[in-house]
Amino acid sequence: MRSEQEMLDLILNTALEDERIRVVVMNGSRANPNAPRDIFQDFDIVYLVTDPSPFIRNLKWIHRFGELMILQLPDDMQDPPPDQQAGYGYLMQFADGNRIDLGIYPLSSLGELLKDSLTVVLLDKDGRIGDIPPMSESGYLPQPPTAKQFSDCCNEFWWVCPYVAKGLWREQILYARYMLDEVVRPELMKMLAWYIGAQTGFKINPGSMENTTNSI
Repeated sequence: MRSEQEMLDLILNTALEDERIRVVVMNGSRANPNAPRDIFQDFDIVYLVTDPSPFIRNLKWIHRFGELMILQLPDDMQDPPPDQQAGYGYLMQFADGNRIDLGIYPLSSLGELLKDSLTVVLLDKDGRIGDIPPMSESGYLPQPPTAKQFSDCCNEFWWVCPYVAKGLWREQILYARYMLDEVVRPELMKMLAWYIGAQTGFKINPGSMENTTNSI
């Protein structure tokens, strides 16, 4: 398995050797000093380029990053449908265990991407970025609910619970599981994030999948 430094060198050297790539940023868990380190962490990388077109659906170009075990192109998928965004993504799982989630974006997207509070600038060829706030988890903290949000969460949870029981009684297992997993459980997760926030003064990140109250 290639080391973290080997992967970062590959990512940066690819950008340094290509005049079209002007900025490289990293986000995700590797940009978070508080995130536990393990061999399963992927490299969440964004290349900001002068023109994304030559990079899109260019399977020959991505071979430089290593031997692929499986590749996903989320912007070309119909199920689930892609996000409406300016970029194009390559999700690459390599045979040696490393993974890169690489986004290709136009330079015009730089300001929007820098809104992520966990962003590390790896390369800025033209000095476009300047000073940015230090990395923090501020964008990933649960926010205290309003009284209406709390009431709506409780109402939705208890209103849909009987649907689960109804589906089980009718032996409509797919219906029951849908109501449980897609409606009831998200309200529970929302409440748990608020509970953790209330216990910690809303200053602790509950984790990547636990915090469903923010759009992050």
